[in-house]
Amino acid sequence: MLRIGRSAARSVPPPRVPLSNPPILRVPYIQTSSMSTLPKPKKWEFWIDRGGTFTDVMAQRPNGSIETLKLLSENPEAYKDAAIMGIRTLMGLGKSDAIPGGKIEAVKMGTTVATNALLERKGERTLLVTNKGFRDVLRIAYQNRPDIFARHIVKPELLYSSVVEVSGRYSADGKELEKLDAKEAKRALKVAFEEGYRSVAVVLIHAYRNTKHELELKQIAKDIGFEQISISHEVSPLIKMVSRGDTTTVDAYLTPILRRYVDQVLTEIKGTRVMFMQSNGGLTEATLFQGKDSILSGPAGGIVGAACTCAAEGINNLIGFDMGGTSTDVCHLSNGEYERAFDTEVAGVRMRAPIMKIHTVAAGGGSILTFDGQRLLCGPQSAGAVPGPACYRRGGPLTVTDCNVMLGKIRADEFPKVFGPASDQPLDTDIVAKKFEEMTKNINAEASTQKSPLEVADGFLKIAVDNMATAIKDISVRRGYDVSKYALCCFGGAGAQHACLVADALGMETVFIHEYAGVLSAYGMGLADIRAMREESVERLLDIKALDEVNSMAEKLTEKCHKELESQGIAKGSAKVSISVHLRYKNTDSSLLVPYVSDQVKLTANFEEKHHQRYGFSAKGKPLVVEAVVVEAVAQSGLVEVKERKVVKNPQTPQPTKMVEAYMGGKMSKTGIFPRESLETDSEVVGPAIITEPNSTVIVEPEWKAVLSDQGSLILTRTKPKERMAAVGTDRCDPIMLEIFNNLFMSVAEQMGATLENVSHSVNIKERLDFSCALFNATGNLIANAPHVPVHLGSMSESVMSIINARDGTMAPGDVFLMNNPYNGGTHIPDVTVITPVFAAEEYKKPTGEKPLFFVASRGHHQEIGGITPGSVPPFSTNIEEEGVLIDNFHLVDRGTFREKEVIELLTSGKYPTRNVNMNLSDLRAQIAANERGIKEIHKMVHQFTLPVVNTYMKYVQDNAEEMVRKVIDALEAGTFTYEMDDGCKVKVTVSIDKKERSATIDFTGTDPQQKSNFNAPKAIAQAACLYVFRTLVDHPIPLNSGCMKPLKIILPEKSMVNPSPPAAVVAGNVEVSQTITDALYGALGVLAGCQGTMNNFTFGTSTDGYYETICGGTGAGPNFDGCDAVHSNMTNTRLTDPEILETRYPVRLEQFEIRSNSGGEGKYRGGNGIVRAIRFLKPMTASILSNHRRVPPYGLQGGGSGKVGKNTLIKANGKVEELSHRAEIEMNSGDVFVIQTPGGGGFGKKEC
Repeated sequence: MLRIGRSAARSVPPPRVPLSNPPILRVPYIQTSSMSTLPKPKKWEFWIDRGGTFTDVMAQRPNGSIETLKLLSENPEAYKDAAIMGIRTLMGLGKSDAIPGGKIEAVKMGTTVATNALLERKGERTLLVTNKGFRDVLRIAYQNRPDIFARHIVKPELLYSSVVEVSGRYSADGKELEKLDAKEAKRALKVAFEEGYRSVAVVLIHAYRNTKHELELKQIAKDIGFEQISISHEVSPLIKMVSRGDTTTVDAYLTPILRRYVDQVLTEIKGTRVMFMQSNGGLTEATLFQGKDSILSGPAGGIVGAACTCAAEGINNLIGFDMGGTSTDVCHLSNGEYERAFDTEVAGVRMRAPIMKIHTVAAGGGSILTFDGQRLLCGPQSAGAVPGPACYRRGGPLTVTDCNVMLGKIRADEFPKVFGPASDQPLDTDIVAKKFEEMTKNINAEASTQKSPLEVADGFLKIAVDNMATAIKDISVRRGYDVSKYALCCFGGAGAQHACLVADALGMETVFIHEYAGVLSAYGMGLADIRAMREESVERLLDIKALDEVNSMAEKLTEKCHKELESQGIAKGSAKVSISVHLRYKNTDSSLLVPYVSDQVKLTANFEEKHHQRYGFSAKGKPLVVEAVVVEAVAQSGLVEVKERKVVKNPQTPQPTKMVEAYMGGKMSKTGIFPRESLETDSEVVGPAIITEPNSTVIVEPEWKAVLSDQGSLILTRTKPKERMAAVGTDRCDPIMLEIFNNLFMSVAEQMGATLENVSHSVNIKERLDFSCALFNATGNLIANAPHVPVHLGSMSESVMSIINARDGTMAPGDVFLMNNPYNGGTHIPDVTVITPVFAAEEYKKPTGEKPLFFVASRGHHQEIGGITPGSVPPFSTNIEEEGVLIDNFHLVDRGTFREKEVIELLTSGKYPTRNVNMNLSDLRAQIAANERGIKEIHKMVHQFTLPVVNTYMKYVQDNAEEMVRKVIDALEAGTFTYEMDDGCKVKVTVSIDKKERSATIDFTGTDPQQKSNFNAPKAIAQAACLYVFRTLVDHPIPLNSGCMKPLKIILPEKSMVNPSPPAAVVAGNVEVSQTITDALYGALGVLAGCQGTMNNFTFGTSTDGYYETICGGTGAGPNFDGCDAVHSNMTNTRLTDPEILETRYPVRLEQFEIRSNSGGEGKYRGGNGIVRAIRFLKPMTASILSNHRRVPPYGLQGGGSGKVGKNTLIKANGKVEELSHRAEIEMNSGDVFVIQTPGGGGFGKKEC
């Protein structure tokens, strides 16, 4: 029989075996000892999880017993559909026998059919219908690129194949501005239908406000004969055109695929009830199952199973841990409540629909093990189903599964013999030992270590565990939850092998493993409730009228939910109804779901309490916006009863069936093997031990014990608290610990970033993500910089060093310092840096005294900090004073006391003070909180590994980064490049390569002197650009730290535009000259054609408020790839505000937002295209543009053509057109339109005829 649990199912399956008579794994369900009480049926019930590789089938017989069966999901030689075959097999039917539906109470199923179609982009050919001017709105989306260090930028493949643009438009408040041209729409849709389209997605701007046009289009499409018509206000009736649009296209793209599968199932199963699991964790009738609700159908069953089985043991706070082969899914449940995401991204698609909140990390049983010469790497690549791990006898690479084989945790004699050509061989332990022996020799030679193959295997396992623990921190610790008080609910067959180790990495002391852990997703289908959910957008300030509107909406939505449940046989009134509202602070995007009460004071208090718990603060008195109302009706299907535990007096000590040697706790240990069925209630198995069961293997590590509860579950707990001090040598760099510390240091910076994003108030930081966080050693050298905004990378070191130089010997615990001085490591005035020294915790205070051990810093772009224009990005500033309040070495927090009065005096002083000091104060507090998070994580690290070890590995990670850059330099050729900007100034760079020293000299001699304008890049900007370029040349993931700079000698002539002297203006240096420096370096090295080379900084506002955005364009082509259309490049990666949010908050109307066709340079590889963005002003405001490449085109390389230059145009309300320069400031009147056409990227290589 197959004994590979769901871990292997979603991960690394054994070789595909034709199964004419699939093996059955029979597990009796005994009601008196089971964890749960299910209503005993008089008929059969089937609970099925159809995964990508395996299908798990559970059957509850009429007598109450349960049997399980595992089948390959795809096995056309043996059967057409695994789920149907599973039902036939368990009912004792032949392959072609009719299924007696009358004998079946219900079939409850989760499926990855739609998920796989999405991942593989094999959905239905889909047509998108949208407003004129918005054909590319979903393609451009929020303009940020997925990997800031990738030269070849690859965006997720689109779900629609063609676009129809229609006339007709609504305003942000739902008023009709232009009627729908129904005749035009009908003609276009008929043409598409004749071309073979049968599925259509209709996405119109502000359709959530007014549905008339979408409904008209739906009727037109229906009359023509379209079979699947998804309209955005029905699919996701919420604000945000991009994510609502993506959700709608997902629905149109997947529903036909899903429908065909559902019809196939219903054809085979007649006369019974068939239900499918939705992504929100509720069951629904097969005929109501939609594409948008199917994305996480299978994993949602796992969460339901985890929640219900843990609840039966009285566990309400848990972390779900589902380890597969290619990845691991984790989830967080507090107080037994499901967590749902209403705005998320799955497979590169933004979803605006309620789905279970699941975080996935690329670490699983099939993660491939490699050694890059310095570090041991685990994943993200996976061995997949073919060839699988090395032990599967198909020539596969070493994987995490092989680590467990090598260590003796997975036993060949306990594993099914289904390998080899005849599918009758055991796991191949010899090839695993041989491969680890070979790798160990290479590691010892390259890294000068003396490790054994067992130590290497154990090291790789530690790295995999660290990756999985980091994923759990993402969903818990970063959001303010203390997981040490939680239980780790482990399911999927591979998870139980690593559960104790993952728990130890997180400080958790309880692990829960249900008897059906290996098939828990299928079991969850049986325990799930039937649910109906409805949402509707509100988008108005919270007041009495808003409450009246919510009450009215909730009543209508409740009735719709009841009708849906009634259509599924649920009696009206029997369902439990809950009403919630999405609330957020005015002018922010981050909403929270709060249970609804019709009392404004109580509702506000509930929101503020939840906001404080999630983000660490609440802004009392700030207006709230009701974003949407959500109604959920739940009809119980599966029932779980928590039973009183039965204590067994003097339970017998279980005896192992045999003793084996296994590597645990850093050494070979005698380890007992215990079949799970041999354990009695309350008997203890003390680690090290291996518990075997039909669907998985449970590893009980040393200092852990396992107890079988009377509910039938294994409860693992520590026998004593874990000793946090890890013994790590410092005499040489251990390649295992190098990778672990790389991840630990980066995790500190990333957790700081997550805190800053959560706690900040401003749009720039919270939503555009214009910030960076970093960790530094005692001398100010960068150790880890989370990859947020490239222009910040590496530039903060100089700021930290300036504080050290000015404050050395005077800093005390609780001190925090503030600066934005571009001449002291800053970038430009709005980028404000908060620096906190890290002092020793109690255990190290005596030997270190009061000297800082480390530093943490956070840099954020403040929305407003003074200057001559709103938004603090003036296009015509000529000195630093005109750009805002200059701050240098300011004592922000003195020994724990926030100096608010002094900060306000500072920010409101000078000739051009800030226009919004309260917003500044809020963001400063958020930056302080982010730094505090970093300090806590550093103290944990020092406590675990000791201060000498942490300091030593700070040096080693820099050495590692240095070596990786030197390897790149070995393959580079010298070059010179001069790049002119639109105002005539030039950046010249010469790159010289010293092959012997393996170093590069980057000489900017010949660059023009500093400018009278603001096109001057401070020294820190130029250094950051150099660091960024050389980091992008490293094709492997490495941490960005000061080591990357060691092989680089940078020459920056004083008083030049790349190293100006005060009081020169610098705002364009950060946003424009930085782009020119980057492109000039790529040109000198000959590796990448010119990108759009500008950030297209666009601001508008009044004397009291302002808006700022940067706008994407085309990227340059490379030696073997095209450039990318409509994406940010080089030194920025900030997001763009959603069109509906933009129009709702500001008196403007977005009239055109599309890709600028043929603006990329010609060549063997084409440059990427820029975009066109046209904004109509509805009230008088001041607007400004600060840009480049309006005169000088982005260059092509190796015979490739230049990209088209951009254009800035003003179209007056009276029709007069005025061409603007690369920088301009205009007084906009009502009706005026500002049009920005961004440049395309250069081509690479001569175009072939």
